[in-house]
Amino acid sequence: MAMTDEQIERYSRHIILKEVGAKGQKKLMNGKVLIIGAGGLGAPAAMYLAAAGVGTIGIVDADEVDLSNLQRQIIHGTADIGKAKVKSAKETMEAMNPDVTVKTYRMFVDSTNIRELIREYDFVIDGTDNFPAKFLINDACVLEGKPFSHAGIIRFKGQLMTYVPGKGPCYRCVFKNPPPKDAVPTCKQAGVIGAMGGVIGSLQAMEAIKYLIGVGEPLTGALLTYDALDMKFNKIKIKRDCKCAVCGDNPTILEPIDYEQEVCEETASRFEAPRS
Repeated sequence: MAMTDEQIERYSRHIILKEVGAKGQKKLMNGKVLIIGAGGLGAPAAMYLAAAGVGTIGIVDADEVDLSNLQRQIIHGTADIGKAKVKSAKETMEAMNPDVTVKTYRMFVDSTNIRELIREYDFVIDGTDNFPAKFLINDACVLEGKPFSHAGIIRFKGQLMTYVPGKGPCYRCVFKNPPPKDAVPTCKQAGVIGAMGGVIGSLQAMEAIKYLIGVGEPLTGALLTYDALDMKFNKIKIKRDCKCAVCGDNPTILEPIDYEQEVCEETASRFEAPRS
């Protein structure tokens, strides 16, 4: 596939990188990434993936844009209030880069649809806002052999990790099961500085880009935490649990599970950065 003169100019800053070049850019253009959640994490991730020229980007979200979203969900604007988030996201991404194919799924993911949903994509970004969805995505990706990036933000803190099949632990290796309801405050309860989504969501996009091109080291076997007030990143080593219920040597979870829990916003992981 030969690039057009316009594409060569658009992606020129990628192409001059020895780690990317024309070959790497073509990999991005042929790549497929699914983003589950068009909120604080999914918004910047989607914008940077579109700008990078990732050929097919799927966006999954059942909600509509509301005023309180705009403090951090930069893919949406004031004029989008009341509009489906997937529609708003698609419009922004296509305006940024008409080369990109954006597929929208206005729906909730659950155990009946997630495996089929993720099957056609090369990489999955978890931008969801509740623990049941995070465990659902993890389990489905492990069962389907799909790499994915997990992230969580709250207050001035954030974290992320990447699962690559056969190369490190999954989310459940570290966190086992969803915490009891109300055990961890939500961003709606505790607050979150808007730029946290930009920092962590952009790192998720970078993980997807590195994976598609095949360069660098993904965040496998590590949890990266970020404290914005102290301006400190910390990389915590984590190991695969051979007894993990989904990716262990003798798995007991053979199908995704629908856990019940109240929906929140950009929920931090059970293993919050300040507890690391």
